[in-house]
Amino acid sequence: MMQKFVEELKQLIPFKDTTDTGDIILIAAKKPQILAYAHVDDIERDTSRRDEWWHIHLTMLSIPLQKMTWTLRTDQLTGKEIFTMGGEERFVKAVDFGRQKTAKQPDTSTLKSKVTTLKRIK
Repeated sequence: MMQKFVEELKQLIPFKDTTDTGDIILIAAKKPQILAYAHVDDIERDTSRRDEWWHIHLTMLSIPLQKMTWTLRTDQLTGKEIFTMGGEERFVKAVDFGRQKTAKQPDTSTLKSKVTTLKRIK
């Protein structure tokens, strides 16, 4: 179910393939149901692990602003992997504000021919 939701998000939102300090990320969670944005304040390597894990310092763009730190692998941080936190599924990916996803606009030439004029009745 989360995979289907993520696929729908990818159709609606222009995402980046990488995540860097200063990016805005979209966070999606199944339980509790969350769809929120956060600012990536800093990314630093977790040197206590052999594999590539990163401490991601975030500011949730909510009222009030909330600071938090998550420790994620590269594939989790870049939206290549849906992961779990506390047993619940999560998805994180940076938004590409330089690109625009546009919904297909209706052909207005066919709409004009279908519009009829209204008569005022007294």
